[in-house]
Amino acid sequence: MPARDLPLLIEAARAAGEIATRYSGKLARRWDKPEGAGPVTEADIAVNDMLAAMLPSARPGYGWLSEETEDDGARLNHDRLFIVDPIDGTRSFADGKRTWAHSIAVAEHGRITAAVIYLPLLDRLFAAAEGQGATLNAVPIATSQPAGLSTAEILATRPNLEPTHWRDGHVPAFARAYRPSLAYRLALVAQGRFDGMLTLRPSWEWDIAAGDLILREARGRCTDRHGAALRFNNSHPTVEGVIAAGPLVHRALSEALEPDDAVIPGTPPDPPAP
Repeated sequence: MPARDLPLLIEAARAAGEIATRYSGKLARRWDKPEGAGPVTEADIAVNDMLAAMLPSARPGYGWLSEETEDDGARLNHDRLFIVDPIDGTRSFADGKRTWAHSIAVAEHGRITAAVIYLPLLDRLFAAAEGQGATLNAVPIATSQPAGLSTAEILATRPNLEPTHWRDGHVPAFARAYRPSLAYRLALVAQGRFDGMLTLRPSWEWDIAAGDLILREARGRCTDRHGAALRFNNSHPTVEGVIAAGPLVHRALSEALEPDDAVIPGTPPDPPAP
């Protein structure tokens, strides 16, 4: 089934790119979602409408979860579903930048089995099917393997480096970097361009579903903030933070974090500012 779904996701991602790139980021109509949920543009809606028509019609038995579709809970009655972020990095898109992505995945019984992250303006298509490895533009990729955290470069926002999150208040001396799209951050770690990705706040499933599989298929580890395997199609579609890296860096990050520093389900994900 993963091998059957992946070509469909690739086709859908490329079609999404064709739609989104018709809009000029800074000129695209933009408004804010209710309750501080962030911005949305007419491009997000156009891409979502296309994907919502294309994907469920190709797989009638699959459920649907998308950032830009109101969740009515019907997906909970499906063993398989699409998990979609029409444009991950909407602020980047609206600012006319290039580091935004389409993120599309299939989950089966809570586990991601096929996934695509596509950045049309950078011509980068990350893809994976369960058990078949991960690729960037059809070339196999793998996570990096640095000697330890002291030589690692980790994608994270500044709030994740507050001493309260770390054992004895000691923040490891890794280098910090930032990219606006959470999906793209996961893909960059899978590619080996960065050594890890960390977010300690709750994360929406549509932001991380595709990246979870791509990173695992690139021989990395992707877990929640407490080291548990990520599970999807939750009644509230979030997971408790994400640690993503090659095995050695993942273990080092997990051991350095304060174990009692629990995230609060339902609170907003990491803010967009670096």
